[in-house]
Amino acid sequence: MKGISIEFPGVKALSGVDFSMKSGEIRAVVGANGAGKSTLMKVLAGANAGYTGSILIDGETREIREPRTAKMLGIELVYQEVDTALFPYLSVAENIMFNSLVTGMKGKSIVRWGRMRKSAREILGRLHMDIDVSRKVSSLTLAEKQMVLIARAVRERCRFLILDEPTAPLSMGEVEELFRIVRDLAEKEGVGVIFISHRLPELFQICHSLTVMKDGTVVANRTVDKDLSTREIVNLMLGRSFEENFPKIPTAIGDVIFEAANLFDEAGKVRNVSFNVRSGEIVGVCGLVGAGKTELCKLLFGANRMKSGKISLKGKALTIHSPTTAVRQKIALVPEERRKEGVLVTEPVYFNLSAACLGKFCDRFSFVRKHLEIQNAKRLVSELGIKTPSVYQRLKFLSGGNQQKVAVGKWLTSDSDVYMLDEPTKGVDVGAKRDIFQLIQGLAGKGKAVLYASSEINEILAITDRIYIMYNGSVVAELPTGTATEEEILFYATGGNK
Repeated sequence: MKGISIEFPGVKALSGVDFSMKSGEIRAVVGANGAGKSTLMKVLAGANAGYTGSILIDGETREIREPRTAKMLGIELVYQEVDTALFPYLSVAENIMFNSLVTGMKGKSIVRWGRMRKSAREILGRLHMDIDVSRKVSSLTLAEKQMVLIARAVRERCRFLILDEPTAPLSMGEVEELFRIVRDLAEKEGVGVIFISHRLPELFQICHSLTVMKDGTVVANRTVDKDLSTREIVNLMLGRSFEENFPKIPTAIGDVIFEAANLFDEAGKVRNVSFNVRSGEIVGVCGLVGAGKTELCKLLFGANRMKSGKISLKGKALTIHSPTTAVRQKIALVPEERRKEGVLVTEPVYFNLSAACLGKFCDRFSFVRKHLEIQNAKRLVSELGIKTPSVYQRLKFLSGGNQQKVAVGKWLTSDSDVYMLDEPTKGVDVGAKRDIFQLIQGLAGKGKAVLYASSEINEILAITDRIYIMYNGSVVAELPTGTATEEEILFYATGGNK
């Protein structure tokens, strides 16, 4: 790729970018949110047609203005939000073979289902994946959905595979399995893999080389070896030094205002969980993927059904049947899957920032007063540092970190008492992570109770006051953050019992 530039309304997303890689190479592309990583990859995948510059494959110039052209050239992109690229009520086999079903029938109207399932099984077997091809995709885990997308890409005789934040939803075991598949594709089949990730330590495990982007340009290309450090990569990304251990801002911690006792959910994912949170306190809920953190948050928010247990706020027992009830009780949730559950990506920024408490912007006849929404949005965009050309911009055009700021910011107008954040820094860079941490600590400073659920142990240690550790749906330990260590937390999170 030579001299690639592209502009969107009010934003020059890429400016004269040069990028190259070889077959069989695993190259990382890193940068702060808004640096242009995803935009550049979408150009390569045919999803950003309005670029200038040239793309050469095997020395021959190619015009890639639509995804179909990219696929014909063997370029496949696996997006971070896997649910947007899959058909939930079709089977695994149908999703893997979907492109063949749509474009490969050549006028035929009969689908040979047995042959299709056999082909899907062969592809999964080639990648050493054990997934029942008859299962509906809606029943798969996030990790399994990602494997299905990779299998679909390989089915299309992929030459270059782009993975956008592939490890964000995965457990440590699932990450190792993904790395095995990626190495096999690169070493045995000569596939060039472009690996976009904010988890910098992982790059040293899987990548041969690295491209760093900042403000729509490439600022460095490096070989990944013993001479390259995480600190150097962060400095290149931000243009300044950045400490991974974020400074904790002391806050006045008051009395217990939010507590739960002996919680069980109907699905059996939450088992006998008890905890409490004080005003001004940030309490971590830590555990590996599948430990029950997300299910606990959804249970407390009324999105999952409770089998038994008690929840109280400011000494008053609560009965929460639905998210509507939770919002009325001044409980807020920023969910893990922000695009699917936390924001409305096709709506403008101003609407998203008022959606959690739309009644505040209505007149006595329940008509929305748009000018009040706009005023509110402009205030929050300024206060939270949300990077957007205007409050009228549709949310899907914002970077992941700015989308997450909107997902948190929409609750600020509601003035909730309890804020639950499930993996709030998932898929965001270190700069946006710092901003989100400052926002969360600001909530605690206002006396709010904050429940911070994450599998990122270093984040839990950086921002919380106390930590509950979950394993297999239950709380197995409670630790004060000041004396807790990463090794101790990991011990309990993996099932250890002293």
